[in-house]
Amino acid sequence: MEKVLIKDAHIVNEGSIIHGDVYIEDGIIKEINSSISVKSPDVHIFDAEGRHLLPGVIDDQVHFREPGLTHKADIGSESAAAVAGGITSFIEMPNTNPQTTTIEKLEEKFAIAAESSYANYSFMFGGTNDNLEEIKKLDKKACAGLKLFLGSSTGNMLVDDENVLREIFKSTDLVISVHCEDEETIRKNMEIYTGRYGDDIPINLHPIIRSEEACYLSSSKAIALAKETGARLHVFHLSTAKEMELFTNKIPLKDKKITAEVCIHHLWFSDADYDEKGTLIKWNPAVKTQSDQDALWEALLDDRLDVIATDHAPHTLKEKQNVYTKAPSGGPLVQHALPAMLEMYHEEKISLEKIVEKMCHNPAILFDVEKRGFIRPGYHADLVLVDLNNPWTVTKENILYKCKWSPFEGSTFKSRISHTFVNGKLAYKNFKVYDERHGQRLTFDR
Repeated sequence: MEKVLIKDAHIVNEGSIIHGDVYIEDGIIKEINSSISVKSPDVHIFDAEGRHLLPGVIDDQVHFREPGLTHKADIGSESAAAVAGGITSFIEMPNTNPQTTTIEKLEEKFAIAAESSYANYSFMFGGTNDNLEEIKKLDKKACAGLKLFLGSSTGNMLVDDENVLREIFKSTDLVISVHCEDEETIRKNMEIYTGRYGDDIPINLHPIIRSEEACYLSSSKAIALAKETGARLHVFHLSTAKEMELFTNKIPLKDKKITAEVCIHHLWFSDADYDEKGTLIKWNPAVKTQSDQDALWEALLDDRLDVIATDHAPHTLKEKQNVYTKAPSGGPLVQHALPAMLEMYHEEKISLEKIVEKMCHNPAILFDVEKRGFIRPGYHADLVLVDLNNPWTVTKENILYKCKWSPFEGSTFKSRISHTFVNGKLAYKNFKVYDERHGQRLTFDR
């Protein structure tokens, strides 16, 4: 039996910060108290030295590119970067090659992760115009949920048959997570600007092409369909002020049928950053105006937006440096998401307790993740020690993504993740990911 005692930590959990110790046996939290003494000689003691102890982050939207796109990333490389960023569990998307649109392909991904993942893992099953019968056969405990692309993106899985869409919404109890952008609006805008510029469209027109209107038309339509059918809907990566009117904070998260996510890049970057960052911050949906960002922050803090995620979606630097129409959308974020949010804490935009709520507690509640996302006795010991006053700068040398670049390159963060524990085992310490892999398949209390 492996025993671990974390001493002298400021424990950030369930809306409060308490000073104390955490005792772990065989990867499970056994006790949390102001002072714990264990006489057994085989206890591994970690002195937190007053640093802050957080639950491990659960990232509900990542693209780790395996199988089929492993020149960009793979489950091993990106899960290593994730634990370095304090992310101990991830939910990965189905737009790989082949796409995860059959139960057989879903289980193949689980088999890959069982061998290679440093973090805990689950996957979303992809819906298409022609796999409704496969969706109906899916065990609701087998994976995190169902992903639908209502706007085309990397690895085009666009679901554009309205009859199929309605049947999917009516046919599953799973959380349906959606990428919402109106395809017809985007195509019309693209025709205008390719007619004017050819392939070399200025990057600052990206949020004009993939516009507020495109986002709102699609997300409002998905929400109307969810209300009509009673489906459990989760809207990914919101990016506009206008969409905030579609969501409520009047009921507790556990009772919401319609929930919403915001991503790190939409909270950090605005269209003012395109001149410096170019296609490195080309995402779908697009990074939009400062006013949009301000509205996202307001909705996050008043609980209309429920979850903070990354939409980690790496491409090679060579791919990203193409002209506009050929540069893919997406960027790597898992290693730097929590440090970026802690920077926002230093700027007094958000509390530590709220960061933990949105990145740890709420994804666990929303997806019914079993015994993770909180620091509680009986829960898996997925934990992150953070030093709030230990500045470091993002450089090529300390980037762990397989693609070896980051939109945060050159940024200095005040807070450093010093230790990450996955299932009670030390997975990361001070820029070193340990070779042994401790990730487990996520289970769901459904």
